[in-house]
Amino acid sequence: MFVIDLNCDMGEGFGIYTVGEDAEIIRHITSANIACGFHGGDPAVMRRTVRLAAEHGVAVGAHPGLPDLAGFGRRIMEVTPDDVYEMTLYQIGALQAIASGEGVRLSHVKPHGALYNMAAKSRELADAIAEAVYKADGNLMLYGLSGSQLVASAERLGIRAIQEVFGDRSYENDGTLTPRHKPGAVLSQSDEVAIQVHRMVTEGKVKTREGHMLPLQADTVCIHGDTAGAARHAAVLRAELERLGIAVAPPR
Repeated sequence: MFVIDLNCDMGEGFGIYTVGEDAEIIRHITSANIACGFHGGDPAVMRRTVRLAAEHGVAVGAHPGLPDLAGFGRRIMEVTPDDVYEMTLYQIGALQAIASGEGVRLSHVKPHGALYNMAAKSRELADAIAEAVYKADGNLMLYGLSGSQLVASAERLGIRAIQEVFGDRSYENDGTLTPRHKPGAVLSQSDEVAIQVHRMVTEGKVKTREGHMLPLQADTVCIHGDTAGAARHAAVLRAELERLGIAVAPPR
């Protein structure tokens, strides 16, 4: 029997600003990646999102990003491996403290946005993130783009790597996600999302934007909480996976 984790990036609002339909999406997912204050989120939002996840039995993970609130962490920045290690450790620690106060233990870490994409290609940055995760808690799992440097870094360090695929994003031939400024980068229709995930989970491949079939490993599927229609995507996807007899559960 296939078992797949369905995760979502959440808690990305801050102050008076709300991002995403977290209260609706949480009903359909099994893991939540909670923003830690750099690209989104703030202490109050982090606490509310941890509570929301705990209420629904959803695994809680840290979602550290670049210090770029204005750009939502999706702009490339010139950072050193030391910078990345320190900002990742700092953000994990912030969410660890808030989660501990709510009686919740973190299960995983998933970098956000540009940091995630940079670490997918750069061994040095991937190693820095993996080391920060290991130093924060060696039992934490590290989510990384399937087949990426981030996965390899986790495996070298002896922490559990969870290979991630994306339901609401298109892929390039090299296995990276299509940059958001290019046409077709974000899948907007729930049926498109369901078809893509079905193929990734059951066949271990994805059709790239250019039409090639790319092999990959799917341990967890991401839906972005800030994507228009994310709540519907999550609901349709969960129902389709269960219809196919695929168990939806967080990694153990």
